[in-house]
Amino acid sequence: MSELDDISRTLQAWRDPYIGMTLGELGAIKSLEASATTIHLQLRLPVPVGGYEVPLGAALQDALRRSGSGQGLSLELATAIPVHAVQRPLKPKSGIRNIVAVGSAKGGVGKSTVAANLAAAWAAMGARVGLLDADVYGPSQPLLFGVSGVKPETEAKRILPVAAHGVKLMSIGFLVDAGQPVIWRGPMVTQALMQLLTETAWGELDYLVLDLPPGTGDLQLTLAQKVPVAGSVVVTTPQEIAVADARKGIAMFEKVAVAVLGVVENMSVHLCSHCGHEDAIFGTGGGERLAAESKVALLGKLPLDTHIRAESDAGQPTVLAAPGTARAQSWIELARHTAGALARRPRDRSGSFPNVVVERAS
Repeated sequence: MSELDDISRTLQAWRDPYIGMTLGELGAIKSLEASATTIHLQLRLPVPVGGYEVPLGAALQDALRRSGSGQGLSLELATAIPVHAVQRPLKPKSGIRNIVAVGSAKGGVGKSTVAANLAAAWAAMGARVGLLDADVYGPSQPLLFGVSGVKPETEAKRILPVAAHGVKLMSIGFLVDAGQPVIWRGPMVTQALMQLLTETAWGELDYLVLDLPPGTGDLQLTLAQKVPVAGSVVVTTPQEIAVADARKGIAMFEKVAVAVLGVVENMSVHLCSHCGHEDAIFGTGGGERLAAESKVALLGKLPLDTHIRAESDAGQPTVLAAPGTARAQSWIELARHTAGALARRPRDRSGSFPNVVVERAS
């Protein structure tokens, strides 16, 4: 067996920590060459790869050295995000590869902040991202992205999404007067949201993040049954009262056959802005227990940090406002784990088979 075969076997067996699959299982190796001093490797992964080349290269270099290889590693990284399967009998929406719903079943747990930073992180990693603010009664995304008061334009009878921080954004907050309550019954809300989804000119997207309103009622069920969702994320805090409602949110997604990618534990630990002391104000382990009992991944544990509050109020998602900080890195880790969990899901095969039409003989 040649040296290149040994190198290939080592790389094929390396398991990506976010996707949970080996490079061989992913079919990620597109080119592999080796000289006396350098291994030239080209990889293509089914997740956003911006900012991943350095840590991935270091991990692969370490694996190669432990296997006995003494060459340096030259890594080229590309991405090809596939279309994943959605709940039956729906099919993925044309132009949008994956819709990812972010829900909580309870208000006040930071769901919209999670959705905003998840979308911003994916966009910063090079993915094409949109965000639909489905919380009609309390739209938060215009404020979180610093575009409150902006009125979207229209083109060919379609609404053009508002661009902010690399994300294509649409919210009912753009279409109603600020400060005025939306006093609509459920059917009107559902119709409005479906129009925002289908009549917005999203263009080509890798991910459309859907910021769901709190609760598990008619609105959430109708959306889950009409919107083709590739996966969902459930947000909770460690506190048992929030975990109890998040448990109901997971049950709702399961009833409508929407895959739950995992749980996010927000406000996990309070960080003192003066001394850095950590204090578990809302208790500990709630998200971990919920993930374990629901047999889904714990996608991330996010801090309760006054800087995040200030950055959100200023319309600057933390992942962009404070790059390189520990709090921003927690959002990056969440985004990578969420993309990895989706990458493990089955891919859409609806376009692989021709439509069969049975005609009655005359």
